Amino acid sequence: MAFSIALSGLNAASADLSTTGNNIANANTTGFKESRAQFADVFPTQGQGLGGSQIGSGVRVSGIAQQFDQGNIDFTDNSLDLAISGSGFFTLDDGGTLVYSRAGAFGVDREGFVVNQSNQRLQVFPPSANGSFDTGSLADLALSSSENPPQATSSINVNANLPADAVQPAAAFDISDAETYNHTTSATIYDSLGASHAATLYFVKDDAAGPNAWNVHTAVDGQVVGGASPLAYSTSGQIVTPANGEIALPAHALGNGADDLSITLDLSDSTQFGSQFGVTSLRQDGFAAGRLTGIEITEQGVVQARFSNGQSSPLGQLALTQFPNAQGLQHLGDTTWGDTFAAGQALRGAPGSADLGVIQSGALESSNVDLTEQLVNMITAQRNFQANAQMISTSDAITQTIINIR
Repeated sequence: MAFSIALSGLNAASADLSTTGNNIANANTTGFKESRAQFADVFPTQGQGLGGSQIGSGVRVSGIAQQFDQGNIDFTDNSLDLAISGSGFFTLDDGGTLVYSRAGAFGVDREGFVVNQSNQRLQVFPPSANGSFDTGSLADLALSSSENPPQATSSINVNANLPADAVQPAAAFDISDAETYNHTTSATIYDSLGASHAATLYFVKDDAAGPNAWNVHTAVDGQVVGGASPLAYSTSGQIVTPANGEIALPAHALGNGADDLSITLDLSDSTQFGSQFGVTSLRQDGFAAGRLTGIEITEQGVVQARFSNGQSSPLGQLALTQFPNAQGLQHLGDTTWGDTFAAGQALRGAPGSADLGVIQSGALESSNVDLTEQLVNMITAQRNFQANAQMISTSDAITQTIINIR
């Protein structure tokens, strides 16, 4: 009996040492969660219950429990390195099966999908048409290599001040004669193919129409679009004509295969004060085609693609998953876990919602192994192993003494 009890102790101490050794070996593994060996005593039972003088039968390993404490967050220079600050797991697609991980060292495969070293694809909530995200479905996160399409200019907002003491030019407006207009300003605009064009506004004082009246002429690439558009300002310098400050220019053919330009001038922010002409801002809503230059991932897990034309496009929102009993998950290796009945129903949501943690981009969660603690555990397990080995030696000596009795 003593032999079997001591042997169970040796096996338990050996399992404890193996668990500690595995923790130490993975002290630098990204997203690794340390394990703890758990033990239970073995006690024989009888049909009528336990005897008062019955002795236990040793010890057994009752389980190896994962410890999901937060690891330290180490910052990197890779925007696809992701760390979860708080609870939850990254959701990954492993050939059609969902698996979960805290290791956020991701890269891009040859098809443009964001994957880890095991080629498991990172899952996101896909963007919806209304600008939000569809949290009811999952999609592989892919970085598009196609260009961001151009957008033709449809509006030019002019925030300018026209001098109140300006004098009407002596001659009629002539785009080639600077003496026929008072002031001018230009902006770069874009057609439907993404080609750039120069739009120039010419402001001409019109005393014949009133003391605070002006005309604005618009030219695209040196060609005048339409005729003169009248402007009028109140005695306090605010625009009154047109009433809403907007001038719709006639469609202008470019002759390069692009759609005709249909532009609205918005001068609602323009004024007529003092004696100085000045342009505070000149904004237009068009842009050229753009190529992908990088990505940005917010704390809420929103993945934005940035393009060379200054635009950005949402690619999805990271899907995090948590479980009522994370220790019930099945450890699959490669710092991934699979769901089980014991883990409970998977609860999926966006970072920062409910009890889920937030995302830190350009960072990795390190192993939560405390080496000092593990070294102490190793010494303790070693002592336990030695004590049980000594128990076997003692039992052997007692048995030998009995055998030697004559």
